Amino acid sequence: MKKKLVIAGAGHAHMLTMEKLSSFVDAGYDVHVVGPSAYHYYSGMGPGMLGLTYSPEEIRFSVKTVAEKQGATFTLAKVQRIDPIRQRVCLDSGGELPYDVLSCNLGSQVSADLLSEPQDDVFAVKPIEKLFQARQRILKLGRTKKVSVGVVGGGVSALEIAGNVWRLGQEAQMHPLDVVLFTGHQLLSHYPERVRQMAYSSLRKRAIRIEENRPVQAVATGQVIFAAGQSCDLDVIFIATGVKPSVVFRESGLPTGTDGGLLVNRYLQCPAYPTIFAGGDCIHFTAAPLDKVGVYAVRQNPVIYHNLHAALGGGKFEPFKPKGKYLQIFNLGDDTGIFYRRPFVFGGPGTFRLKNYIDRKFMKRYQASE
Repeated sequence: MKKKLVIAGAGHAHMLTMEKLSSFVDAGYDVHVVGPSAYHYYSGMGPGMLGLTYSPEEIRFSVKTVAEKQGATFTLAKVQRIDPIRQRVCLDSGGELPYDVLSCNLGSQVSADLLSEPQDDVFAVKPIEKLFQARQRILKLGRTKKVSVGVVGGGVSALEIAGNVWRLGQEAQMHPLDVVLFTGHQLLSHYPERVRQMAYSSLRKRAIRIEENRPVQAVATGQVIFAAGQSCDLDVIFIATGVKPSVVFRESGLPTGTDGGLLVNRYLQCPAYPTIFAGGDCIHFTAAPLDKVGVYAVRQNPVIYHNLHAALGGGKFEPFKPKGKYLQIFNLGDDTGIFYRRPFVFGGPGTFRLKNYIDRKFMKRYQASE
């Protein structure tokens, strides 16, 4: 009987594996890919899609097409639970996928602390495709009246969302948008002062308000409620308060770190259940904490690909080495960006052009597999 490889989630850490699925099929393995969407959206270009720089088609690739084209099977479903004893992936559709080796890239989600259930005109920044819905909603409202938009969060995602929402208000027939950013502490509090000052300058010159040290306690349709008890009425609200790993691992009784991410060793393998591998935002790397940035998922690609082959064929595992510094370029929504790679910080139009070049090149590589 053929050994079964299940790829759960086609996120950033699985992109090389997805590109080379045929290598597993040709080796005689039964390969099954499962995901909640037929497409994978690249989060680094999500704010640009919100701000009309990109179309949805430019920032995604077809998981279904890539899988089936290479002889794998694709199932459209969410992973609800993992049974490591029976070696089954349980789906929200009620079905199960047996595996000999399982690799998870289930990503992360915005914390549900502020929003207990879906609300009209309230958009979490993940899943990325929701940003397209937000774009269309703001464009519709803004053609009829002046629209107030609130962004809750103080990190890079909140900065990029606020800047790209502003861009929508520059479109023809649009009323100017009133954009306000609510942060629990200082904006970009974990970044150097030079980065923060560049972000402040960009937002303020476009009249995007920044209300720092105003922690939000709850969000509902048309309103944010602050911890101090006051509230603010808004037409559209974005939640960009940081991300947490998928709850699947904790709810499956698998070993997790303090953040809920699956505990993995230096081979990106779950020590308690060695047939399970994982990467990206959904893991807790026991060797050292990793920032929730896409660069680590991208760096994990060749390790996961190699170790899945090794696990199936009895080869030697390769360790993941996170390395130190990494590059970040923030899309400010006005065709400028902020470049940050310790100790270098600079900005301007050329910075955004660099980001655009890198992102488009990255996507074209994987779209070519379709």
